Amino acid sequence: MKGILLAGGSGTRLHPMTLAASKQLLPVYDKPMVYYPLSTLMLAGIRDILIISTPQDLPQFRRLLGSGERFGIRFAYAEQPRPDGIAQAFRIGAEWLNGEPAALALGDNLIHADHLSDLLRRAAGRGAGATVFAYQVRDPERYGVVSFSESGQALEIVEKPSVPASNWAVTGLYFYDRNVCDYARNLRPSDRGELEITDLNRIYLETGALHVERLSRGCAWLDAGTPDSLLQAATFVQTIQARQGMLVGCPEEVAFRMGFIDADQLRTEARRLGKTELGHVLTELADSPPAHALSHPAMQEAQRALSHPAMQEAQRLGVEPV
Repeated sequence: MKGILLAGGSGTRLHPMTLAASKQLLPVYDKPMVYYPLSTLMLAGIRDILIISTPQDLPQFRRLLGSGERFGIRFAYAEQPRPDGIAQAFRIGAEWLNGEPAALALGDNLIHADHLSDLLRRAAGRGAGATVFAYQVRDPERYGVVSFSESGQALEIVEKPSVPASNWAVTGLYFYDRNVCDYARNLRPSDRGELEITDLNRIYLETGALHVERLSRGCAWLDAGTPDSLLQAATFVQTIQARQGMLVGCPEEVAFRMGFIDADQLRTEARRLGKTELGHVLTELADSPPAHALSHPAMQEAQRALSHPAMQEAQRLGVEPV
């Protein structure tokens, strides 16, 4: 499976900040925003990733991310001339995907969950159909909303409904089989003039091939597309890292824990970050005893703590629990 990271758009809700820089390059506490969805794709075991951004912003992403070698992965880059909808990513990336299944992550989404890597790898391992992740929100009218039957079966997905049938929003992370580019090619623009990801998901739903994973209590999903949500995301990351001593959305750490790079390569990355706190933590990680950290008891314990005091404090600061 390959991955697409969509980091386009004009970021008008974050003006004037995004008049000078891409939204996805703005800092979320101690890392660029794009690092968080990138880490999510890497946790799914994906090592070939296409970065899609605007013609003016793409050089900045190349400068930040390079070839991907330092993360043990491979980046390709493509332009999105106009923001014509999320599903446009599969038209832009069709040739690069070359008929392979794909995961799509939005560049302004942060997901942090207990056993997230297990959920991601299960979604990536499905041979057919599509998988989306749903999260309970207070304002579902802002999102694509999925409703369920009493038995838990997904019934309908509606984009930004005026009267939502549920409060389950579809997050900015999607997994699709090899049919996705064909389906995207046949989409028609919505009344908004966009190729809607909801319309793409609806195709899979209507053919009985859509899997909806409901993120449970103890998970956090933030769409850092407004000043308030950007601040909430930064506060959440700072709280988790300070209280638990674990990193959030750090591709260097994920690369090491996934076995994409070794301890020497991690030390090199730590030195590149200089005397920052992040560089110090990565050095400690490289010097620690070997462990398969994604299944290591210390990591599991830290993840379980999301539903305890640190998570509760972050929620009081604006992060909505499931």
